[in-house]
Order: sequence, then structure tokens, then C-alpha cells
Amino acid sequence: MTEALSVPLDNEGFLLNRDDWSEEVAVELAKADDFEMTDQVMNFIREARAMYESDGVVPPIRIFAKKQKVSTKDLYDIFRKGPMKLICKWGGLPKPTGCV
Repeated sequence: MTEALSVPLDNEGFLLNRDDWSEEVAVELAKADDFEMTDQVMNFIREARAMYESDGVVPPIRIFAKKQKVSTKDLYDIFRKGPMKLICKWGGLPKPTGCV
């Protein structure tokens, strides 16, 4: 997928080991998906990671959007497809369950 990354990924590009995550890895994962990392997106990733750490689950998009004070439409405008899937993928979190 991307030769710049030396961390093991699954067939969808998610980290196999969450401990391999860093902000540099997040930037490389986004780049591999033809996405330019922004401060706003990195903040979303940090928030999703914090929510995961405290709740033990990936936040559903509606709850995440509400806590970030953005609409789900805003998130789709930024990420183009599957905001929570990409936030989790680039954030080293497990794949979100359910409809994303």
C-alpha cells in the first residue's frame, strides 16, 4: 500500500497493532488514501482516540459529531466517504461497527 510505512496493516489498511500508532503514522495512512492531513482532521482523530480510551468503543458518528459541535454532513463534506471509518483507520482505532 505505502512503502513509507513500516507498520503492519490489515487488508483494509487498518493498523494490526494499536500501539504502532503515532501522528506521523496517521499522516502516512491518510496520504496512502490520497488525503492531505489537516489540523482539523488530526484534532478529530485525537478526539476519537480520547473517546475510545474513555469509553472502550469507537463513537457512533452522531455522538462524535455532536461532541465536536459539527454536523454529520460537515464530517461527510470533509472526509467525502465514511468519516468514522477514516478517522478510526488513520487514528489506529478498530473498525467502527454498524452503519458508518
